[in-house]
Amino acid sequence: MSSDQKLTGKQLRHLRALAHDLKPIVQLGKHGLTDAVQAQVDRALLDHELIKVKLGGESPTEMAEFTQTVTVALHAHLAQVIGNIAILYRRHPQEPKISLPRAKKTPAKQ
Repeated sequence: MSSDQKLTGKQLRHLRALAHDLKPIVQLGKHGLTDAVQAQVDRALLDHELIKVKLGGESPTEMAEFTQTVTVALHAHLAQVIGNIAILYRRHPQEPKISLPRAKKTPAKQ
């Protein structure tokens, strides 16, 4: 699945279920979304495919700004936001670890 495709509701529910027991891997602190933090999120997505990112209370970056920037820049999908935690997914390019439910094919119009 390319990162340009939208995930279906079923796929998002699957990812949220998988992320339930995960701990945040990356945390944004008082400096907000820096290049180093973005690189850390990129590396974590490459290593794990599905991660949680926590925005600290002192972070100047708003959740909406963070999710918009990261999903576009890193070609990731936002699975969910719960309070100050974002769940991000990006399929590994060569060796995917997570198998998503198949999207249903829509019938062709006649």
